[in-house]
Amino acid sequence: MLKDSIKMIIPVKPEYVSVVRLTASSIASRMGFNIEEIDDIKVAIGEACSNIIMDNTKEDIDIEVEFLLYKDKLTIKIDDSEKNKCDKEINSSSIEEMKDKELGLFIIKTLMDDVDCMNEEGINKIIMTKEIGVVENGYRNE
Repeated sequence: MLKDSIKMIIPVKPEYVSVVRLTASSIASRMGFNIEEIDDIKVAIGEACSNIIMDNTKEDIDIEVEFLLYKDKLTIKIDDSEKNKCDKEINSSSIEEMKDKELGLFIIKTLMDDVDCMNEEGINKIIMTKEIGVVENGYRNE
């Protein structure tokens, strides 16, 4: 059950990624994530924003970030208003062969519990979820 929703819109400029990372950190801390989980969320959201910025060809677009706060998880939706392609698949077989965007998606998938890319009404979205207290092998911390 959704408890709260927080939205922010930033210009597609690198200097604003830290604002999103700090906001994510604050929200995650308030929800009860531990410091390692908070760091995972900060890195993942930074990579997602950086991928959009790297693909950006216009200066007058925005990145919309929505934080959906549930009792046991945080879901973050990031909209790419320039309609960049959101690749679901990592095509390279090794880290050395990955392009920057593939490496970013690989990092996001490694750090978050669930990651999905989709296109809704012509806008690409990356949706990532981190559950509170879940360790990497899927078992919940007690």
